[in-house]
Amino acid sequence: MAAAVPSSFDIAFWFMDRSIADNEYLQPQKLHRLMFLAQAYFAVAFHGRMLMPALFIADEFGPLEPNVFRACSIQRPAVEAIPLDQAVTQFLDSIWRRFGAHSAEALSRQVNGHAPYRDALAKGAGTVISLQAMIDFYGKKAQAAPEAATAVGAPPIQQVLRPRLMRSQDGKPVSVQRWMPKTKTSE
Repeated sequence: MAAAVPSSFDIAFWFMDRSIADNEYLQPQKLHRLMFLAQAYFAVAFHGRMLMPALFIADEFGPLEPNVFRACSIQRPAVEAIPLDQAVTQFLDSIWRRFGAHSAEALSRQVNGHAPYRDALAKGAGTVISLQAMIDFYGKKAQAAPEAATAVGAPPIQQVLRPRLMRSQDGKPVSVQRWMPKTKTSE
């Protein structure tokens, strides 16, 4: 299954541009935590589909996408940003609204306490954090015990995705969310 966007730079640039629009400085560590959370929650929301063709590794400071990290270490690279699909933009807006107000340190503390990162780091710095581990933690476990997941900073997908506003047949605004069937668990 193809990723929703052709490059992780498109997602990084969207977050950079959004922070500028909100008159906020986006620290590199915060950028990587937001990208990590976006990849994880997108895979949960879209049944395993990747948001971007990227792998995240467990660095001593937290999860990061090594290509974006290297390319953006000095300044924003001269890479053409491709306009994103409206569904992707709406999804990223939900991630920004949920997690964008947190500081880089707070997001790092939060994400570094999550099992996908902790388990990968236990195998050594530079270990790839599997997409399946992200789906399991941010999807299945957060769905099964939302109170416990929220306590460790991993809200269930319903608390992350912003509902779309549409109009009913008589013109009144109504909020709608994408229908997501429950997954069958083996017992």
